Amino acid sequence: MMMQMLHAGGVPIVTDRNRQADEDNPRGYFEDERVKRLEKDASWVAEADGQAVKVISQLLFNLPPDHEYKLLFMEREVKEVLRSQKAMLERRGEKGADVPEEKLAEVFEKHLKKVREWLKGQSNFKALFIPYAEVIDDPLPTAENVAKFLDIPLDIQAMAGVVDPNLYRNREVK
Repeated sequence: MMMQMLHAGGVPIVTDRNRQADEDNPRGYFEDERVKRLEKDASWVAEADGQAVKVISQLLFNLPPDHEYKLLFMEREVKEVLRSQKAMLERRGEKGADVPEEKLAEVFEKHLKKVREWLKGQSNFKALFIPYAEVIDDPLPTAENVAKFLDIPLDIQAMAGVVDPNLYRNREVK
């Protein structure tokens, strides 16, 4: 969703266009396979300066330390993430990890804590943490905050306009 917002706002996106839109992500994927190989080859990262690159939290540690990063960290309830992943794997006919959901949630929470602590010690990272549910509920303030954080002119209305609450299919009910 954030990559779609950035794209609509006018930020150039680094994508290889390998993954096509599907039932799990009907608006398409803004990903680049090179991100998965960051640990072995990060030579391309310098070419992405001034552009948005989607990097999952597990791979942040592999970004070259000699670059400056502005990180938009999407925060989502862990149970929602796990439900979403499970639904995606089921639709694809793939088997997920044979680990109880409670254990997966615990591992994921530990990982997120590790990432937050690590980020505090990285002088080359500036991070804006964005609650996913808040974006869905009221996208305009998030678009404004992102534009301010990135300190570049963006089409804030277009950014907010791409958010589709109907795609929030694994909402945690409280």
